[in-house]
Amino acid sequence: MPEPRPAPGPALPAEPPSPIEQFPPIEPYAHGLLDVGDGNEVYWEACGNPDGKPALVVHGGPGSGCKPGSRRLFDPARYRAVLFDQRGCGRSRPHASDPATALEHNTTGHLIADMERLREHLGIERWLLYGGSWGSTLILAYAEQYPERVSEIVINGVTMTRPEETDWLYRGVGRFLPGPWETFRDALPPEDRAGDLVAAYSRRLNSPDTAVRMAAARDWCAWEDAVIAHEVLGKPGGYSDRPDDALMAFTRIAAHYFAHDAWLEDGRLLRDAHRLTGIPGTLIHGRLDLSSPLRTAWELAAAWPDAELTVIDDSGHTGSPALHRAVLGAIARYADRT
Repeated sequence: MPEPRPAPGPALPAEPPSPIEQFPPIEPYAHGLLDVGDGNEVYWEACGNPDGKPALVVHGGPGSGCKPGSRRLFDPARYRAVLFDQRGCGRSRPHASDPATALEHNTTGHLIADMERLREHLGIERWLLYGGSWGSTLILAYAEQYPERVSEIVINGVTMTRPEETDWLYRGVGRFLPGPWETFRDALPPEDRAGDLVAAYSRRLNSPDTAVRMAAARDWCAWEDAVIAHEVLGKPGGYSDRPDDALMAFTRIAAHYFAHDAWLEDGRLLRDAHRLTGIPGTLIHGRLDLSSPLRTAWELAAAWPDAELTVIDDSGHTGSPALHRAVLGAIARYADRT
């Protein structure tokens, strides 16, 4: 029996054939640190055409920081692409790799407020939002709070950071990877192994002992790498492949967010998807994504009538050439939409 598909969203504007390769490397024409309160400064940069269509790149993680390669997804003649590092990571200050950097003012609500403050700072009326993984959760949360500020949405790898999704990633998917999962679990003290693993890791990542923190960060990333190890067309090993300070910030922030269910009521983003009505969306998801199974993208596409879902058969969580082409094509098709 053929697999059912969600009803497609509205047709996108006709455009020339989608680019297959990303655009050449480009440097920002402007950048800075924006004071967002609570002692935090958020790094931002703008690339491309200052008079072009505004777009914001919302990075994943949480805690990964924006990457220069994301600049190359946008036609520099048509887009004004804005990138930023979320609180505590990348070039934002203070950095979460420092154990003295408290995280109580680093929540989903704070990040939404930072995005809105950045939009106002740059004098942008509405912008396209692009991102994936954790970035898609933040995009949806922002867009549901400020739908009038969003022109279109392109998501690569849909997540809503519901408790069931976090439980899957840090416990359920261990059914496929029993050895690496047991290593991940058994790196914790015996008294923590039967409970909330994410909360236990968060406590260790905030330990006053440097050795305990670094061991927890490496064990966390080793598990994340095990989950994507099958993705030969993507970037297996991509979580551990970062400097120690970036590794620590990423794991500290990620565990902090996931231990608190991202401060989102369970199911809220799906329940409030009606607030996205009128915003065209393109959802692109890999069928082989073990980190974030397709079901989440499927449910969102069914609840958001203006979104279309494209499933990439050969892609996992970290992508593939076909998924990359789909992202480039979606961004290109929206470039001249007003």
